[in-house]
Formats: sequence, C-alpha cells, structure tokens
Amino acid sequence: MLAGAGTWTAAADDGAPAVHRKDRTMRFDGVSIDTSYFTAGGEQRRPAVLIGHGFGGSKDDVRDQAEQLAGAGYAVLTWSARGFGKSGGEISLNAPDREVRDVSRLIDWLADRPEVELDAEGDPRVGITGASYGGAVSLLAAGHDERVDAVAPQITYWNLADALFPDGVFKKLWAGIFVTTGGGCQKFEKRLCEMYERVAVDGKPDAAARALLTGRSPSAVADRIDVPALIVQGQTDSLFPLGQADAMARAISGNGAPVAVDWIAGGHDGGDPETDRVQQRVGRWFDRYLKGDKSADTGPAFRVTRTGGVDSTDGAALARGASSDTYPGLDSGQKEIGVGRRTQTFRNPAGATPPAVSAVPGVGGGLSRLSSLGVGLSLDFPGQHARFDSAPLDAPLSVTGSPTVTVDVRTDSGDAVLFGKVYDVSPDGRQQLLPSQLVAPVRIPQDRQGRGVRLTLPAIDHRFDAGHRLRLVLSTTDLGYASPAAPATYTVTPVGPLTVPTAPGLRTAAAPLPSWTWALPAAAVVIAAALLLTARRRAAAPVPDPALADVPLRITGLSKKYAKSADRYAVKDLSFRVGKGQVLGLLGPNGAGKTTTLRMLMGLITPDDGEIRVFGQAVRPGAPVLSRVGAFVEGAGFLPHLSGRANLELYWQATGRPAGDAHIEEALEIAGLGDALARAVRTYSQGMRQRLAIAQAMLGMPDLLILDEPTNGLDPPQIREMRDVMIRYAAGGRTVIVSSHLLSEVEQSCTHLVVMDRGRLVQAGPVAEITGSGDTLLVTSAREVAEPLAEKVAALPGIGSAARTEDGRGLLVRLDGATPAELIAELVRLDVPLTGVGPHRRLEDAFLTLISGGSA
Repeated sequence: MLAGAGTWTAAADDGAPAVHRKDRTMRFDGVSIDTSYFTAGGEQRRPAVLIGHGFGGSKDDVRDQAEQLAGAGYAVLTWSARGFGKSGGEISLNAPDREVRDVSRLIDWLADRPEVELDAEGDPRVGITGASYGGAVSLLAAGHDERVDAVAPQITYWNLADALFPDGVFKKLWAGIFVTTGGGCQKFEKRLCEMYERVAVDGKPDAAARALLTGRSPSAVADRIDVPALIVQGQTDSLFPLGQADAMARAISGNGAPVAVDWIAGGHDGGDPETDRVQQRVGRWFDRYLKGDKSADTGPAFRVTRTGGVDSTDGAALARGASSDTYPGLDSGQKEIGVGRRTQTFRNPAGATPPAVSAVPGVGGGLSRLSSLGVGLSLDFPGQHARFDSAPLDAPLSVTGSPTVTVDVRTDSGDAVLFGKVYDVSPDGRQQLLPSQLVAPVRIPQDRQGRGVRLTLPAIDHRFDAGHRLRLVLSTTDLGYASPAAPATYTVTPVGPLTVPTAPGLRTAAAPLPSWTWALPAAAVVIAAALLLTARRRAAAPVPDPALADVPLRITGLSKKYAKSADRYAVKDLSFRVGKGQVLGLLGPNGAGKTTTLRMLMGLITPDDGEIRVFGQAVRPGAPVLSRVGAFVEGAGFLPHLSGRANLELYWQATGRPAGDAHIEEALEIAGLGDALARAVRTYSQGMRQRLAIAQAMLGMPDLLILDEPTNGLDPPQIREMRDVMIRYAAGGRTVIVSSHLLSEVEQSCTHLVVMDRGRLVQAGPVAEITGSGDTLLVTSAREVAEPLAEKVAALPGIGSAARTEDGRGLLVRLDGATPAELIAELVRLDVPLTGVGPHRRLEDAFLTLISGGSA
C-alpha cells in the first residue's frame, strides 16, 4: 500500500468537530485504488463505514455523505472502484476475486486504524452503503467477508443477469448505457466485453452470459448475507426494478437478519432520489446496528413514497409516505380484476421497428412520479399489440406490488417475445398512463406456447381512481429491449383474471412530507407530450399524397387556439410551402406563433385545424415520417454524467436505427467541440451545450432539419460557422428551417422567408423578393394579382420586369427608366387595389414594415 498526500479540513457548523480527509493510493494485486479517509473528533474508537459509488462515477460522488457520517462519529472510507476515477485496472462488474476482494482489503486497512472500533483483532466494526454499483458491492462484501456488520444498499441489483436479461430478453438500451458509461467495451475485463458483444449482436442472452453475470451477483452468496440490511429501491427504475429489492429482502430476512425496505420516488430513470431523507435513514440504521444505539429510530419495516398532488406555490410534487410494520412483499392482499378472454392477433414487425416506448432511461422518471396526476409517457403502435380492458372500477383501487395474469400465447415463428404492462385508463378512454413507465418482458419458447403462461408484471405503487379501467397491454416490441427481427404473427388469449396486490396493511401518512424541489428535463417534457398525444390519437392516418412526395413541407390552413380560450389563436389559417435545397427563415415578433408552428411541425402538439405534410405524409404525433425530420430546440436534455460523444451515441441508439446511419462523425465535426467531447456534459458552457444539441439534431443527416434559435449562446465566429453549416447542409438537397431573431444572420443564410405576426402569415417568398435592392419595388395588393395582369405591368414602358410574389398578392417590379410615380399611375389605371409600394429593402426594414402593417 502506498500512502499519498492531500489532507483536507473543513470546520463544521455549530461547534461540531472538523472533518479531516486524507487521500491515499493503495495497491492490491498490482492495481492502484484511489481512496479518501474521513474522520472527525480525535482518536477515540468509532465504527467505520465504507461508501461505494455508482457505475461510471468515482469516490468524489459520495464525498458529501462521507463528510456527514464522519461528522456523526464514524470513520469513513471511500474509494474509486477498478476502472473508475483515478483507480487502475479493468472493470470486472464486482467480481469476487477483484472488486469484492478490494473491499476486504480496505477492511483490513481499517482494522489497523487506531481510531476504528474493533470487534476482534483484525475485525473492525464496519458497515457498507452505496448506490447502484456501490450498493451491489456492499451486499457482495457482506456475503464474502464475515466482518461486515450492516449494509444499506440503494437502487441496486440482486441478480445482474435477471436485471439485464429479464426472462431471457436482452435489455439492450440499459446494457449499452452500462458499456458506454464505463468508457467503452475495451475498459472491461475481456470476457465481459466478449459476452456483451456476443449478446448485443445476437439479441438473445445465452446460458454462458447468464452464468457469468449471476456469478458476480449478490444472489450467488444469498445464503451468506445475514447482517442487518436497509434496502432502498427506486420506483422509477427500469434498470433495477422493485423485484430486485424484493428478492434480496426475502433472502436476507430468511437468513434471520433484520431487514427494512424503502421504495423511494426516484430511480435510475430519474425522479426524486430523496437524498436527504435516505441519508438520514442510513445514518440512523448504522447508529442502531454499528453504534448499538437502541434508541435510534430506524423507521418502519416497509415504506413507500407516494405523490399526492402539486404544491401551488412552486409547482413541486407533494410526497407522503405510506408504511407498514411488516414487509408485504409483492403479492399481499390479492384482488382479481376481470379483463375478458377475447383472443387477439397482432404482429411483430420486421426488424422490430418501430418499437413501442415505455421507460426512457434518464428521462421518464420525473414524469412517472406524476402518474397519479395524470401525466404519462407511453407509446404502443397499432397492429403491434393486444389490449384487454377491465370494467370501470366501482371504487378506488391501490395496487402495491406485482400484478399477474395467465395468458395463452401462440406464434407462427419460433420464440414469442412480449412486453406486458398495465395502464390506468380514464373514464372517457381518451387518456391512459403507465405507472412508473415500467414494462415486463417475457420470452415464451415454442414448447411453452399454447398451454398457459403466467406473466408477472412490473411491481408498482399506484392508485386507480373509481370509474377508471385497468388495461393489460402485450406488445411485441419495446425501445429498451431486443425483440426478434423476423416478422411474426402472435395470438394471445387471457385464461384468467388480472390479479393485483393491494397490500392492505399499508398506512398513508396523514400529512404530506416536506417538499423536495426537483425539475423535469426539458427533453422529457418534449418527448412525453409527443407520446402522450400519440396515445390519444388512434384514428387511421391520412393517406399519403404522391404529388407531394418530393416536397419537404407543405402547411395548409393551420390553426391552433390558446389553451382554455375560445377565440384567441396562437396560429390562424397559416399556409406555406418549402422546397428542397431551401434554407427557410421563420420570422416574427414574440408571440407571433413561430414556436407553436414548429411544435406542430415536429409532431409535439396537435393542430386544431389544417394540415401539415412532410414529403406527402401527414404529420401527427409519432408519425413514421418524423424520422426524416431532425430538430433542435433550445434546452435539449442530456445526461449530465455522460460525455458529449456518449450522449450522442446513446441518443442514436435509442432511435433503434442502425449505427451506420448516424453519420455521427459528420455531426461531431459540425459541433466543433474538440476535446470537450470526452468530458461530462455537466462541465459544458451554455454555448457548448447548444452546439452539442445542434449536432444531435443532425444525426442521421435528416432530409428536413428544424433549428429553433440555433445561435443562442454562440459567439460571433461560431455564429458565422453555423451560417455556413446551414448553407452547406441545404446545398446537398436537404432542407433547413430556422427560427431566429438575428435578422442579419437570417438575411445572409436563408434563401426563403416566412414572416408571421399575431399567428398569421404576413409574407412568404424568397429573401430577394421580400428585401429587394436598388431599383426593385415591392407592390402589395388588396387582392391576388393575376398572372395576365403581371404580364401587362412587365410590358409597360420603363419597366424591366414584373413578377408575382409567392403569395400572389403582390409584385416585384424592376424599374428600367420609369419612376415610382409613373408606375403607381399605371397601376391605378389598371385598377390594381394598391396597399403599398416601396423599395425592396434590407430584411430588417422589410420585417419592421411587414409586422407594423404599414406600407413601404
């Protein structure tokens, strides 16, 4: 072991002893392990606590908790696991002979510290806590090292094979995040990398892969974990769902050890991690079982956080706890709900695309916490799923645990892979939400088909109101998982009711807990709005228009009213057309309706009237043609702990499209982030985030690219570069629509313009038409100017040319000897109802004139 330098001291508040930190590098089997040791209050003996960090993190992530526990009278040791932070070695996913043995050697080191309390020589009084990866190693250490006295694992796994290969289905999106967050396959132990690549290519886990991950899971030493365990698990967690915590609770309590289970609001998918409350409870747990403080309140045997409304003062979700004196498991108080026995037939699409959507890692958690408020994120494509509805509920129903159902499944091709979920459907049937955004995959081999298969659906805590229905959905695809690529037909028949657990012993707190402020990622709101609206619109899509197959965009009669308003419009009777190779500038003052128009174009909100067609296909939320549209909107959401490159790779992976179609290197070149691409996004400036979001919009080189204020946060050289990027992008035959308030940039980069004011079209056409120059005049008319009239004007003496504007209600007239007064006289003679005649000027002048309603 090598001792390193670096002592850090902080004065505690209210006279508490200062916390001292000592950084050391220790070497185990030739591998350097970076550690920090925290103590306070002299040399008296005290229990020790080890804190592990999450996957992709380091010891620095748990520093705050270490300081708190040190200040509370513990000797605290943190470390960066192999392959992370400043530690060396390969990532072995908590292998017993590597990461787990490292923990035992850290315990050896603690045993030699004079300030650490000992139970026997070489045996320190020690507890271990940590989240995710760190939570798993706490359980593994307790199973491999008898000196561990208490554990408090958080949002972690019991069996990693079950977590990543649930019921034989590959959880491809989370597995990819694992590898990416770890720094790439090359950072892992060789056989782990080979295993991942094999399963990722095949799309189906094999026995060897399951055995490898199971051997590195706490479940492998289940019979040897017999210390007090506080198990904290997340409700919004599609990576390690509540069933993982249930398995560990049953095993550890079966060994005779005290166990408490706490279901928090957040999880790996996002949401509120309840950090302060959880850390306080962990501290009290260790006070009881490490310090021996019998008065320490360790809390109930089971607690679940429930959302009970929104604080009207700050919009924060109100939470309250429900608890019971015993852990109810996932099947307590079962109630049968009939869903009929109608046989339904549906298809697995070729290539398993497009996939249904349930959880979106890092995005859906905040929204899923609000499921009791009617906010959800889900998408099932017609023809790719079966659904079975219950009758309306006579009374409210609280479900706590895992619903189950037995179904008869048959397919015409090999294994059947299905994804089961239970929706909460409103009385009018127009709104459905998926509690906690969770789905349960199941693989049904041919030899199990046709004889009834019992499906265990995701464990949830959710209240279904009276009048609502429960909807069982079985889908052939899901964004987060690998489905068979071959097309197949499935037939499903329920052979029994839907059985739901009600946990009757739970008592909900009478008063809400203190509010914890949390925010929803902007990208989650955008995605949720799109998918929620898709779920509400099940009518068949309008047929494609072959005449518009090569037209990037045509908007006709588009209207959208303001919410809760009978007569105020955000957009009113808007019509325009965009051609290939154009860079279209969308201009208008604040409140003109630009953003509303773009949101309708991107399929995020639905128009009240009118139509949008992209390449002849009608745009509606979730429309397949939207895959040809790339969009940048200010405030794009990224996973802050991942690098810029990893965020782009993860985003593309989530689309389900081939990696070769991403053109990611082109997008990265456009972003121009250089070395910053390897840094975590949380270190980025606003301008850097802006450029990363623009690169993300360009992934796949979409035929239609939408940029909403793309130059915000960019400096002048970067703005100039963005101008060149848009021009080059459109020069290849693609189309760009850009909304910007920088008129000079629009004038230099755009070929065409659409000017809006108060929701209506003011002017549309080529930039040269609207701005004009030299001896060119813009003539506007109260009615449409017919083509024969334009020809008459062009033939007048002293007139070089006359062309109709794109909207047909004006003329661009080039003078060739005639004066403006002579032109006006001739126009009056021809009975043209003039509303304006003026020089065709620079964009700023033209724009101000157009939106002011005055003449030129």
